[in-house]
Amino acid sequence: MTELADALAATRQRFLDLVAEVRPELHRYCTRMTGSVFDGEDVVQDTLAKAAYALASMQSPPPLRPWLFRIAHNTALDFLRRYEQRHVVARGDIDQMTESLSHLGHDPPSADADRVELALEVFSALPAVQRSALAFKDVLDLSLEDTAAAMSTSVSAVKAALVRARANVARPARSSQTAARTTPATDLDRLRRYAASFNARDWDALRALFDQETELEVVSRVQRRGPSAAEYYTRYAELAPLEDLRLEVGRVDGVALIAVYRPAASPRPAYFIQLEWQGEHIQRARDYRYVPYIADEAQFAPEASAPAAG
Repeated sequence: MTELADALAATRQRFLDLVAEVRPELHRYCTRMTGSVFDGEDVVQDTLAKAAYALASMQSPPPLRPWLFRIAHNTALDFLRRYEQRHVVARGDIDQMTESLSHLGHDPPSADADRVELALEVFSALPAVQRSALAFKDVLDLSLEDTAAAMSTSVSAVKAALVRARANVARPARSSQTAARTTPATDLDRLRRYAASFNARDWDALRALFDQETELEVVSRVQRRGPSAAEYYTRYAELAPLEDLRLEVGRVDGVALIAVYRPAASPRPAYFIQLEWQGEHIQRARDYRYVPYIADEAQFAPEASAPAAG
């Protein structure tokens, strides 16, 4: 069994190495489609799982990049169908999106955060086909032919979708009705205590937050549950002093989480950690250390410190 596990792990790693170059582009596309850097990464992982499974039965693999985008397109549409009742707000890289909007003949938003937010909402409000065509053609700069292939449609259909999408983007801005996501104050306090314990290198305090049911996912690397998951901090005890890591609580896509700065004085997060709580213990931890392109796409907003007691 150990030999089989080693062989499977080696095969999986070869596949991940093969797709490493195109993976950030897949994430940019999936983020625009889902409206969230984290939902976008979930779609990327589903895409790669489908691709790895399909490759195992192929005698003659297709050209990798367009084939992966076609799978990503269909997987993103499946995601949108499952969550079509949920309102999402696209929060990808603002400079990149405003540049894209300017290419569409739409005046780029000013530095005013409300106008930038509104421009992104207009993009995310497009119908799925228009959003997909716009993301492929004007964000990823694919040709009309490659866009049509990825969407499994014709060039003329892509052109029509682009015309409608550009017209919709150019319409007068509507007022935002986005509902702000709220996080219980107790969960914010727990996140702050977690960050403080990490910054103090108090690994025993962090291990104590894991119980028998805690699920750990180091995205794109490992998944563990229960006592073995707490070994996660043994690795961090080795990495933290070497990499000068610092944690800070904030929000991405309206979700409260932890940003990891590497080195500590860096102006931008290197990656993120999401934590879900069950009482005083961590129910689920997702560490995005090995998919750093998420931090390139995200807009991180530090959370204000808790008011002093009294």
